[in-house]
Amino acid sequence: MLMINTICPEHGDRLVRRVLPDEEAIPQGAIWVDLLNPTAAEDKKIETYLGISIPTREEMHDLEPSEIIYTENGAHYMTARIICQSETDVPKLADVTFILTDTALITVRYDEPGAFTIFLNRANKPGGCGLEPAAVIEGLFEAIVDRAAEVLRGVGDRVDLRSRRIFEGRGSQVEQGGAYQAVIRKIGQYEHIISNVRESMVSVERVLLFLSANFKRSKKSASAIVPEWRSAIRDVQAIEEHATFLTSKLQFMLDATLGLVGLEQNKIIKLFSVVSVVLMPPTLIASIYGMNFKAMPELEWAHGYPMALAMMVIFAVLPYLFFRWKKWL
Repeated sequence: MLMINTICPEHGDRLVRRVLPDEEAIPQGAIWVDLLNPTAAEDKKIETYLGISIPTREEMHDLEPSEIIYTENGAHYMTARIICQSETDVPKLADVTFILTDTALITVRYDEPGAFTIFLNRANKPGGCGLEPAAVIEGLFEAIVDRAAEVLRGVGDRVDLRSRRIFEGRGSQVEQGGAYQAVIRKIGQYEHIISNVRESMVSVERVLLFLSANFKRSKKSASAIVPEWRSAIRDVQAIEEHATFLTSKLQFMLDATLGLVGLEQNKIIKLFSVVSVVLMPPTLIASIYGMNFKAMPELEWAHGYPMALAMMVIFAVLPYLFFRWKKWL
C-alpha cells in the first residue's frame, strides 16, 4: 500500500501520526514526513513543498559510496542500511534515506523496519520526542540502535544455546547424522545476521558522525557536538564490539564442531581398524586350509575341521583381549 505519513506538533509536546490523502497538501509546521513506497506524485509534492529532490528507489539502491552522504541546497542527504524483518529467520537490510533540513525531516523507505514502529510508539507518548527535526532523527537513530542491539542479543542467546548443545552432545547423535550438521548450518545463519547488524551499524555510525559535525540543533550548540548524537555513536561502537565478540565465538564454535566431528569419525575409523586386525588371523588360517594341495597332513584328519574353527575363534579373541588390556577400546 502506498502511503505518505506526516507527524505534526498538534497536541502539545506529543507527535501525532496520520496518513495524508493524495489530494491534501502538506500542512504547515510538519516536522517529519515519512514516505513509505512513495509514488512519483508524492515525491513531486514533497519536492514542491520543501524545494528539494527526492531520490527514487533505483537511485537509493545504486548510490556510490561518495553519494551516501552529501549536502545539496541546504539539505543533508543521508542513506543508511537498517535492520528489517524478512520472510526468513535472517533479518535483511533495508535502505532508508534521511533528508534533514532546518524545518523538516524527510524519510524515504520501501520497507518497514521495526525501528520505525518502536520510535512511533515512543513518540506518540507525551514527551516522547522533541518537536524539531533534529529531535525526530535522534529518536529514530536511537530506535534503530536499540533494534540492532535487540537482534544481536537474540543471536547471542541462540549462540549460547547451540554452544551448550555442542559440548553436551553424544557420539550417537553424530552417528545418526543430524546434530552437528544442523549446528554448522545454524552457525552460518547466525554469522549472516551478525554481518547484517555490523553493516547496518557501520552505515549508521557514518551518518551520526556526519550529523555531529555538520548539523547543530540550535545556535547555542554551534560550537559543540550534540550530546545525544555523541551518546548514540558510543552505543553504535559498543554494538560493533559485541558483534566482533560474537563473530569470534562463532568461529570457536565452528572449530569445536568440526573438531568433534573429526573425533567421532576417528572413533569409527578406529573401530574398523580393530575389526580388521581381529579378523586377520582367522582369515589367514582359513586361507591356509583353503589351499588345494594333495599332501596336507590335516586333510585326512577327522578332527581337522573343528580344529581349524577353534583356532580361528581363539586367534580372533586374543587380539580383542589385547586391545582391551591396552585400553585401546
